[in-house]
Amino acid sequence: MFRSMRREKSELKKETAEKILREGLFGVLSLSGDDGYSYGVPLNYAVADNKIYFHCAKTGHKVDAMKRNEKVSFCVVDIHEVVPEKFTSYYTSAIAFGKIKIVEDNDDPEKRRGLELLADKYSPNESAESRAKEINGKLKANLLISRNNKIFVTCL
Repeated sequence: MFRSMRREKSELKKETAEKILREGLFGVLSLSGDDGYSYGVPLNYAVADNKIYFHCAKTGHKVDAMKRNEKVSFCVVDIHEVVPEKFTSYYTSAIAFGKIKIVEDNDDPEKRRGLELLADKYSPNESAESRAKEINGKLKANLLISRNNKIFVTCL
């Protein structure tokens, strides 16, 4: 289904790649964009239960691309070090492939779960009241995207 890495010695163990995906601060979602151009968009995300969650507006380039083609990839870059004297840089990264699922139903527990995971990751010190207000507002205003294959991408 997917190609194996050309440089096999650079391939990370599955556990390491999953750790990079779980702990990264942001990732790049790659989609099939307009007129056959690829479209990569950086975004905040959360990972749980072999799923990647993110939220987005109900309309726009990203949503149009997701509706047109559910197949996506998601890349997170971890350690990065520029080595000028060697004209190179060292980094680790993980790429997940999967299919997008847009969760539009505000009553779908998956949508609330994704938003709670994002709040846990990016706003852990906010009060329960503040978090609930934000999550309840996003339930109405945003989509949750998700899917699975190797990783489930969920747009909130």
